[in-house]
Amino acid sequence: MKLIVGLGNIGKEYAKTRHNIGFILIDKILKNLNYNTINKKEFKGELFKSGDYLFLKPSTYMNLSGESVGSVKNFYKIDNNDIIVIHDDLDLKLGALKFKRGGGHGGHNGLKSIDNHIGNDYHRIRIGIGRPEEKDKVVDFVLGKFREEELEKLKNSLENVEKAIFDWDEKTPSKYSLKG
Repeated sequence: MKLIVGLGNIGKEYAKTRHNIGFILIDKILKNLNYNTINKKEFKGELFKSGDYLFLKPSTYMNLSGESVGSVKNFYKIDNNDIIVIHDDLDLKLGALKFKRGGGHGGHNGLKSIDNHIGNDYHRIRIGIGRPEEKDKVVDFVLGKFREEELEKLKNSLENVEKAIFDWDEKTPSKYSLKG
C-alpha cells in the first residue's frame, strides 16, 4: 500500500494558494478515481482509499502535518519507502518538478513536522511555485492564491505528478521531472 500525502492548510481562505499545491493535486487525482473516505479522528486529516493507494490531506495545518502522517503510517504499518509527500517549493521555478528521497526539510515547516514524526527517508515530490522578487514578501506570496495563468502553467506539471504516482519505480524521477 502506498500513502500519498498532499500538504496544505485547511479552510476556504487557503484554497488555491501556492502553499496548498499538495491539496490541489490530491483533489485533482481523486476526481478520476473511485474511492472510499476513511473517517478516523486519530488520523487528523481527510483520508481516501482507492485500490492499494491511500491519499491524505492533513487537517492539522501545515506546521503539524507530521501528526497526521505518523498516525496513518502507524495504523496501516506503511514503510517510509511507500510514502510520497507532495509539497510546494519556493526555490523551483513555477511548474518545475523535483523528485527525491530523504534529505533535509529546507525550511519547509510541513516537512519538518513529518521528519520529526517518521524520519526523513520518505519520497518527496517538490512542485515549484517560484519566489517573489521581494524577500520580505515570502509569507504573503506562499499564502497567496495562484493567478489563473499560473494554474494554467501548472497543468502539465500536475499531470506529470499524477502519472508518476501511479507509475512509481526507481526511474520515476528521470521520467517525470520538469524544469518549469
